[in-house]
Amino acid sequence: MRDLRIVFMGTPDFAVGVLQKLVRSTYQIVGVITAPDKPAGRGRKLKPSAVKEYALSHQLPLLQPTNLKEDSFLEQLKNLNANLQIVVAFRMLPKSVWKLPSYGTFNLHASLLPQYRGAAPINWAIINREKKTGVTTFFIDDAIDTGNIILKEEIPIRDRSTIGSLYDTLMNSGADLVLETVALIEQGKEAPIQQSNLENLKMAPKLNKENTRIDWSANVEDIDALIRGLDPYPAAWSQLFNRNEIGTVKIYRCDFNIEKHSFAVGHLIATKDELKVAAKNGLLSIHEIQIPGKRKMNVKALLNGYVFDENSKML
Repeated sequence: MRDLRIVFMGTPDFAVGVLQKLVRSTYQIVGVITAPDKPAGRGRKLKPSAVKEYALSHQLPLLQPTNLKEDSFLEQLKNLNANLQIVVAFRMLPKSVWKLPSYGTFNLHASLLPQYRGAAPINWAIINREKKTGVTTFFIDDAIDTGNIILKEEIPIRDRSTIGSLYDTLMNSGADLVLETVALIEQGKEAPIQQSNLENLKMAPKLNKENTRIDWSANVEDIDALIRGLDPYPAAWSQLFNRNEIGTVKIYRCDFNIEKHSFAVGHLIATKDELKVAAKNGLLSIHEIQIPGKRKMNVKALLNGYVFDENSKML
């Protein structure tokens, strides 16, 4: 059995679930690396990462480098004398960092690699209406998410899944897969295999203003998948034209019907308790929305006091 000294690298809640299970399994965590505190909220006060909060609450040694190539950070990292590094939802590591430990540096990725390499694999699996996804552990190399695979676990994507619900499922499964991977490395039984070079690779690029905007000329089932793949964060958005004003709205819970209609794409149909939008091949029913100047709310509550005129539409 190898005596492991582990450095853990991660930032968001997704990484905390993994770190928590490592700590509970009594593995020796000699250091935690996370992102620097960032301004957040209306007051723009510095907010620590979820991983930092957990590390401090469990008295784990903590580093928050701004530059992973800086000599001072590399010296601090070497002084931790780790022989294994585990990366979960962090940033791309320079070779000087991932080559450091004798047993390697492995990453947990929330997809079935080589599919959905990139920053937002959980979102894109839902957006692309996949029936399954999963989690993968692999040894890091020079490129993004291309290293030799240690373990994989396949997970079905249930109907009406959102990024919120699938995120939690993958976090729990991912934490268990990390423990299995660590156990293999501890016993010297890891047998990594090279990723296959598939022709039809689907990628998971970073989410931005362009790829989170709703295209109302698309099929209604694709619009529904986009909304679910971005609910609750960062949320699919659209421009709303109402009462001769244009504002940005975010749309959350929804469902849809595929049906023939004579409405123009983007046309809004509002009743006392329903709000629907015409798409290419059907109608999207909105159940939760955030309109300009308002908090996120149930559509029925919104329609109690907010009026859509007959010319209102989504742009």
